[in-house]
Amino acid sequence: MYQTLLKILKRFFTDAQIYKYGFNWSSMYRRTTGKIVEVSDDLHRVKIKIPISFRNRNYVGTIFGGSLLSATDPIYMIQLLNILGDDYIVWDKEANIKYKRPAREDVFAEFIFTEEEVTKIKADVTKSKEIDIVKTLHIVTHKKVVIAELTKTLYVASKDFYKEKRKQKAAGN
Repeated sequence: MYQTLLKILKRFFTDAQIYKYGFNWSSMYRRTTGKIVEVSDDLHRVKIKIPISFRNRNYVGTIFGGSLLSATDPIYMIQLLNILGDDYIVWDKEANIKYKRPAREDVFAEFIFTEEEVTKIKADVTKSKEIDIVKTLHIVTHKKVVIAELTKTLYVASKDFYKEKRKQKAAGN
């Protein structure tokens, strides 16, 4: 369903617009209370805001930790899928969040892939067929006070290798 919709939308909108508004209009993402506020044209930089509100305020009046994790969780995977294109498979493999201090106000996070990282990922996948990459980001206030540190592990593989691996696994069962 999403792939078909994406093909139609690409006729009228840029990838950055589709990424931003697709997330923000998605009921799945809206429930996290996060909002994508900026997306670079090449999708290498995505900035989100998690505003404090009645929807994510916990018992002690700060942003619920689950909202911080869920609002940041899908970004890297879908960002990298769109950067790498159709010849690659990308899956979230692991997430770890370390809470540093309570979020008493709106918070922000920036998800960045440099051109060098993307080039290295492609080269490593060409060489090894599948890799894990680890990305770390900080969830911060508007004054850059660190509220939490998120570490994500992503699995990246060539699509052909992944399909063959799945086929072999299915045949072995």
